[in-house]
Amino acid sequence: MGWQVRTLPDRYADSVRLMGIARALRGRDGIAACEVAMGTPANLSALADLGAEASASPGDIVVAVDAGGDEAEAALAEAERMLSAAGSPDAAGARTAAAPRTLGSAAALAGANVALVSVPGEYATLEAHRALSRGLHVFLFSDHVSVEDEVALKRRGAERGLLVMGPGCGTAMLAGVGLGFANVVPSGSVGIVAAAGTGAQEVACLVAAAGGGVSHIVGVGGRDLSADVGGLAFRQALALLGEDERTETVLLVSKPPAPEVVAALGDALPPGKRAVAAFVGLREPEADYEVHHTLEAAALAAAGAPAPDMTELDRAVLAGRDRASGPSVLGLFSGGSLAHEALTILETALGPVAGNVAGHEEGVDGHRILDLGEEEYTQGRPHPMVDLDLRRSMLEDAAGDARIGCVLIDIVLGHGAHPDPAGELAPAVARAADRALVIARVCGTDDDPQDARAQTATLERAGAIVAPSNAAAARLAVRAVKGA
Repeated sequence: MGWQVRTLPDRYADSVRLMGIARALRGRDGIAACEVAMGTPANLSALADLGAEASASPGDIVVAVDAGGDEAEAALAEAERMLSAAGSPDAAGARTAAAPRTLGSAAALAGANVALVSVPGEYATLEAHRALSRGLHVFLFSDHVSVEDEVALKRRGAERGLLVMGPGCGTAMLAGVGLGFANVVPSGSVGIVAAAGTGAQEVACLVAAAGGGVSHIVGVGGRDLSADVGGLAFRQALALLGEDERTETVLLVSKPPAPEVVAALGDALPPGKRAVAAFVGLREPEADYEVHHTLEAAALAAAGAPAPDMTELDRAVLAGRDRASGPSVLGLFSGGSLAHEALTILETALGPVAGNVAGHEEGVDGHRILDLGEEEYTQGRPHPMVDLDLRRSMLEDAAGDARIGCVLIDIVLGHGAHPDPAGELAPAVARAADRALVIARVCGTDDDPQDARAQTATLERAGAIVAPSNAAAARLAVRAVKGA
């Protein structure tokens, strides 16, 4: 075994496609690890840290495989084949159309009015400006864009009547068309504006589960409600939803925003529309509209639905507390918004909680909440909604840690996410559930490609308790260790 590296010069593919190819190759027999990335300095440095040295330019694709000679050669060849699939004959022998290779050729497609930009951060700002110059709204999936560039892009977009969603925008749904990580939810009267990707997914799925529907989801990037950005895209999105006849309720979503920006949003709310907000972690907002502290509460309020009956799940937790001998809760999250929501609930009930979401390393009784989508965990590897290797490893470690009485996990479904996350994690969940309570939230719908019902059944067979919301899962975790 050892790293074998191949550089494909003058090739480009967006990060979502590269992550998918790497994931597919990791599933092959004899492959210990695989990374597929553009040859940017940051990516080359991350590969070097793994032991895979490569020489490449930012316009090259690097494929690195940790495997034996024959397996590595076969995987490298398969990666090249997958990257060359566009424009090649299909199974019936017909030649498929080659994907556009430049923004200009893509913009020429009939009816195109949104540009999805997913390139390394150092190039993303220029591509976004090019899209605005062509009269296109921008869905800026890329991160590593400076605050100054974000503000300049959003101001320029607003001057042209164009929306800049991002940077770091993971989710949107415009007129039923999903961008980034998106769930399949029914059409309805709730319009969502979100500075939180998985936060948008969670509230949309909760609205759907309550019998409601969604008109649009406008993602704006996680920094939009910061003091530096000032809600530039948030205000613009609210104005657009105000003009949409289908939207009757606007649902505002964010991880902890700047209080002064929240207070100033009141004058941007569209007249004649009901406004409900989920500002996770904002304890005492000064706002003249309806504000909730959890995604669950705001989604149920927007849908006009009661809180779910937790009687049976409470009983399951009480019955399983004999396994929860340790005093600590460990949260392993792929969604940053879901991690923040869990932190808010746990800290209210249990006291300080440690982890990269909390911002400090010490907590009461060793409680920890980790957002595995943060850069410290994704450097050189795909997002945890796509690549489950790190979380699986952490679950294995938790199974042997007597201090942990409860493990909290989220399973995020939808287009762009792992095709079978519950199935991938089930063996590790089963081992952890032998000596601790495992409580999960499946964020998705039955119409998602992964099927929320099937994912729930897989986790339950592995011994997990599956909650109807992320907030409910966190409350159950409190019950699991309270007094343990």
